[in-house]
Amino acid sequence: MNKNKSQQKKSKKNKHIATKNHIHVELKGRLDVTRSGIGYIVTDNPEERDVLVRPQDMGIALDGDMVLVKVIKHNTSSGRKEGRIIEVLQRKRTEFIGVISISDTFAFFTPSSEKPMPDFYIPKNKSIVKIPDKSKVLVRLVEWTNNKKKPTGEVISVVDAEAENNFAMNGILAENGFNTAFPDAVMEEANALPEKISKKEITKRKDFRKTLTFTIDPVDAKDFDDAISIKKLTNTWYEVGVHIADVSYFVTPETALDKEAYHRATSVYFPDRVTPMLPEHISNVLCSLRPNEDKLTFSAVFVMNKNGKVKEHWIGKTIIHSDKRFTYEDVQQIIDEENGLYKDEILLLNHIAQNLRSERFSAGAINFSSEEVRFKLDEKGKPIGIEIKESQPSHQLVEELMLLANKYVAAYAASIKIDNKKLPFPYRIHDQADEEKLKNFILFAKKYGYHFDISTPETVAKSFNEMLANALGKPEQHVLEQLGIRTMAKAIYSTNNIGHYGLGFKNYCHFTSPIRRYPDVLVHRIIESCLVEHPIMDKHLEEKCRHCSEQERAAMDAERTANKYKQVEYMQQFLGEEFEGIISGVAEFGFWVETIEQKCEGLVSIQNLSNYDDFKFVETDYMLVGSRTGRRFQMGDKVWIKVVSANLDRRQLDYDWVLKSDTKKKKTAKPIATKKKKKSNVGQKKEKN
Repeated sequence: MNKNKSQQKKSKKNKHIATKNHIHVELKGRLDVTRSGIGYIVTDNPEERDVLVRPQDMGIALDGDMVLVKVIKHNTSSGRKEGRIIEVLQRKRTEFIGVISISDTFAFFTPSSEKPMPDFYIPKNKSIVKIPDKSKVLVRLVEWTNNKKKPTGEVISVVDAEAENNFAMNGILAENGFNTAFPDAVMEEANALPEKISKKEITKRKDFRKTLTFTIDPVDAKDFDDAISIKKLTNTWYEVGVHIADVSYFVTPETALDKEAYHRATSVYFPDRVTPMLPEHISNVLCSLRPNEDKLTFSAVFVMNKNGKVKEHWIGKTIIHSDKRFTYEDVQQIIDEENGLYKDEILLLNHIAQNLRSERFSAGAINFSSEEVRFKLDEKGKPIGIEIKESQPSHQLVEELMLLANKYVAAYAASIKIDNKKLPFPYRIHDQADEEKLKNFILFAKKYGYHFDISTPETVAKSFNEMLANALGKPEQHVLEQLGIRTMAKAIYSTNNIGHYGLGFKNYCHFTSPIRRYPDVLVHRIIESCLVEHPIMDKHLEEKCRHCSEQERAAMDAERTANKYKQVEYMQQFLGEEFEGIISGVAEFGFWVETIEQKCEGLVSIQNLSNYDDFKFVETDYMLVGSRTGRRFQMGDKVWIKVVSANLDRRQLDYDWVLKSDTKKKKTAKPIATKKKKKSNVGQKKEKN
């Protein structure tokens, strides 16, 4: 198997014992353990496929650890390597929350985790004598040198019942490598930054303070990082400005603030809290584009007509003065009723945004959709209800203008050459679907009557959109959407600009949210350096992109886990009750069901199903099939389940499948949410692309 130059260069960093068939090659990477217990080693080389590691070959490694893996098997037909972990290079975390079980002579600790983990041996000493059996505790991993023995731990503290939620949320953050507090040096720098803008700085910027400007954000937002301005130029042309908080003015390279922001790389959003990338004095005060205050911004300004056709644009540093802070609900009411403050401007911007949106999908953007589920919480953070958020024109107004700014800024960077070399720049890229995954998906979609044209990437995108449009409201809609999303590659940051396939953009970057994303800070610095004709040529930029992509993935994992914790906490009140749900995943050991009303996912185990039949897993069809009855459980099927367990320690919901014929009258929970339209996950304000 030939390697290209980049792979050859990368391979020098890995130790090769014998290169024939890639057996016995040693690779460095991070261990990602799935819920089923199978692990994958994610290497630094984006062209290297993940190495599969089975539970018996993980040694003393835990999820998230940096490890050295020896390749012991190579499947030439699938290209998949299998390996054995031979060394743990760096632990991702050493402190865990869980339950302690105490005997006369020793104790065992069971970590709270949705992923498989070993129990810890806790030597019995004075520190645990007074701890009640089955208490929730915080434990530190002290020693683990042999996987034939249990890890040894020590109890740091007992988790008070009142503080359990806080411990759990902080534990999830720590599990994914995020700190809850900022170092003292960072806070000192942040608090020392002046709020007053100097006259000298104002003279360097284009002044938009007399142009109508407003922000549109969620009702509970405090960090307003983007604003929109609009001014009529002629009967045909309008000036539309996208103004972004100028974080790079306050956060400068090599400061403690900058190093901490880079280390975090992103803010993390939990149901009950936000762990910010920057201290609140910066994110909520200095940089937040609050109404009736002068604020420093970095802007992309467009001259366009009412249909969104751009005649000319300008990118540069500005100063603004927001006239109004709108919520999405405020703007939606103006759009619906065609009445309210600045109604003419908002209706015009809405018209522009809808045209931009329509053109984007016509040009090849893929219109996948998903629902955004949010918990209603009481004052202690306990979930008391669920809301299903919809994407409305007010959201799309902001989304489309942000996408437009990101696209034009990236195009500007792509046009710059330094000594006939491309400018190093942190693009937001999205590759085409994996060929093998796409092939399997197309075969599956064909069973429902959907056909794909795979002659070009553009026709594949068009086929996806046609399938999604035709499947709308049909029984197969859910399964096709879920599997289609899984077929797609993940968007990442990289200096290798291959474009953004999902959005259909040749050039794309993240420019519009520097308060909560470090790549946007990098973009601002590089664009500013080009505007003053002293371009930054950062030799380490690809490494920074990789770090930001990894942190984004860690934040998403943390957010998913926190949401799962709240799902389990919410469903505790419904033990023994029955609900209708949709099969959201299938594996050899059972299938997952997401309840229709609560949007809470739990596992129906193969053991539960064995009461009815002997079920076999058919991987190509994403289903379990009974050998005697022929009964099928397939992704997207509607089923009835009973809630039998809600384990907060494991963040796990267990359901039993219920035969519909056995249920005469189903119980349903008290009303929790109104069914709403689906929300597009392409270009959300909290941009995931």
